[in-house]
Amino acid sequence: MDKRNLQYHEIFMEEAIKLAASNLTSGNGGPFGAVVVKDGKIIGRGVNLVTSSNDPTAHAEVVAIRDACKNLKSFQLDGCEIYTSCEPCPMCLGAIYWARPSQLYFAASRDDAAHAGFDDSYIYKQIPLKPTDRDLKSLQIMQSESVKVFKLWIESEQKIPY
Repeated sequence: MDKRNLQYHEIFMEEAIKLAASNLTSGNGGPFGAVVVKDGKIIGRGVNLVTSSNDPTAHAEVVAIRDACKNLKSFQLDGCEIYTSCEPCPMCLGAIYWARPSQLYFAASRDDAAHAGFDDSYIYKQIPLKPTDRDLKSLQIMQSESVKVFKLWIESEQKIPY
C-alpha cells in the first residue's frame, strides 16, 4: 500500500475511531464505531447501540451495514469498504461476509477488545463445535418439514438470490 493509499484509508479509519470515542460520551453503547465507504464517500455510519436500544445485535458494524444498505437501496455492499474501530466479533464478521463488501479494515484487535472487557474468545471456541456439543444446548426438530420450504425456494421463479 503506497503512502497516498494509506492516507486515504486513514481518513475513514479516523472517522470510525471518532464515532467510537463519541459513543462513550453519548452513553448509547460500547466504544465501537464503523463506516461504510463507496467510491471514496461514506455511505453508512454506525456506533454500538446495544445498551440504548436493548438490541444485542446493534453492534457498530451491523448498524453501519444497515445504514449503508438503506442508503444504497440494496441488500449487498458490492464495491464498498468497511472501516471499523475494532476487529469484528463473530456476529459482525458474519454480517460483513453476508453484505459482501470488497474490503474490511479494522484498528484495534480482538485481544485489545478483550483487555477492555469485550472478550469474544468464548464464542469463537463454541462456533466450530457440533450444535449438540455447545454450551447452548441445541436440538434439531422438524427438519423434513423445514426442508420442504427450501425445496419451494429452489423451485421458485420469484426468488432474489443472495
